[in-house]
Order: sequence, then structure tokens, then C-alpha cells
Amino acid sequence: MLNIEKTRENGNLTCRLEGRLDTNTAPDLEKKLKDDLEGLENLVLDFAGLEYISSAGLRVLLSAHKAMAKQGRMELTHVGETIMEILEVTGFTDILNIE
Repeated sequence: MLNIEKTRENGNLTCRLEGRLDTNTAPDLEKKLKDDLEGLENLVLDFAGLEYISSAGLRVLLSAHKAMAKQGRMELTHVGETIMEILEVTGFTDILNIE
């Protein structure tokens, strides 16, 4: 289960994720992001409530990062220790902006 709470203000979008970003929930996040990326300058993904991320979730992050690199900036915030470890092992810390 993944809860996604979106807040959009001008050219900024913040998505607060709570739960698990896995094979079952990644398509939901991908669709919601795809619908909102046009015209965005900043995308913030708040991971404070994210408990788990799978390779399917990582693929969604990479796709969003590539799209935002053409038009603005994407960053991850409030990344917990478990998720950070996954990002480090996969090399995503070298690719993504993590605050």
C-alpha cells in the first residue's frame, strides 16, 4: 500500500509518500507523476513515511529524474536509513539530489 499526498504551488510539486513503493504501487506513482510533470520547475519527493522501495520504485525515480533534468530539478527529502542504504547500494545517491 502506498499513499501519495500531492501539493502543487506554482511550478513546484511536493509528493509525500507513505508506505511501500514496490511492484504493485510503482505504476500508481508513475501515472500520478506523469500527469503532473508538464510545466514543473521543481519536484520534491518526501520520503518521511516511505518504508520500502523495490527496483520498480527505483525505475520510477529514475524516469522522473530524467524528465525533470530537462525542465527543472527533482530532489528527495526525509530519506530514512533503510531507504538511503538501498539508494547507496544501487548507486542512486550519485544520480539523485538527496537532502
